[in-house]
Amino acid sequence: MTGDTPLPRRRLGRSPVHVTELTLGGAPLGSLFTEVTEGDARAAVDAAWDGGIRAFDTAPHYGLGLSERRLGAALAGRPRDEYVLCTKVGRLLEPAACDGKDARDTEGFAISAGLTRRFDYSADGVRRSLEASLERLGLDRVDIALIHDPDDHAEQAFREAYPALERLRAEGTVRAIGAGMNQAAMLTRFVTDTDVDVVLVAGRYTLLDRGAALDLLPAARRRGVSVLAGGVFNSGVLAAPSSPGATYDYHAAPPDLVARAQRLAATCAGFGCRCGRRRPASRSPTPPWRAC
Repeated sequence: MTGDTPLPRRRLGRSPVHVTELTLGGAPLGSLFTEVTEGDARAAVDAAWDGGIRAFDTAPHYGLGLSERRLGAALAGRPRDEYVLCTKVGRLLEPAACDGKDARDTEGFAISAGLTRRFDYSADGVRRSLEASLERLGLDRVDIALIHDPDDHAEQAFREAYPALERLRAEGTVRAIGAGMNQAAMLTRFVTDTDVDVVLVAGRYTLLDRGAALDLLPAARRRGVSVLAGGVFNSGVLAAPSSPGATYDYHAAPPDLVARAQRLAATCAGFGCRCGRRRPASRSPTPPWRAC
């Protein structure tokens, strides 16, 4: 695979947006859990591009805008029509009233807390959020806009944020709209009660949690809405179940889930499956490799 050979693409709902089958999630670019250097962030984006990925997901929440700035810088100079970029609305970034300049972020990112997040799912907040994201990204447009984590703000999200995104889509400012959450129930409501193109469900369709398969996936199929599966490693425990401090849903993983993940890893190993590694084609003609 070279950087000139993109992965196969899939259309998002009835929108004109086509994404590659794998998307690079931008939370780690914002130093999620541990500090990530500028060089490592750039190398991650470069490696994704060389691996054929042409879809990139980010949000103001990720590192208080750091992910957006790093992703925009890493994609600068690449043909804009060759990749799809998704960001989110629902959190506005504002100057923090810090007692000291060395205060750290309290929401899981290894960064200084020079800014603070304020939930805002109003129509004005949606437009302000997108404008600020474009400035951080250094771009004149994003392709996908998602309502981010409206768990405790359902009324405003459906009454104000969604209609605002619908208008932006009609204006051509964005080409696909939807919502992204760590739960399936409210996403199912977005699928059944609105005209979204796509939803991003994080952590609810993994080897440890198949919750999205109960109602969300059938509803999306009936309505012709695409579903992006995010957080497929449940924030870490499925990627490295034996590592100290393994995380599940962005918190320390409970021992029973760590044990389940370790059993899954052992089962995969028994079938010659290694996450992200190729196995010799002679062991099985099709497929030549499998991902855990």
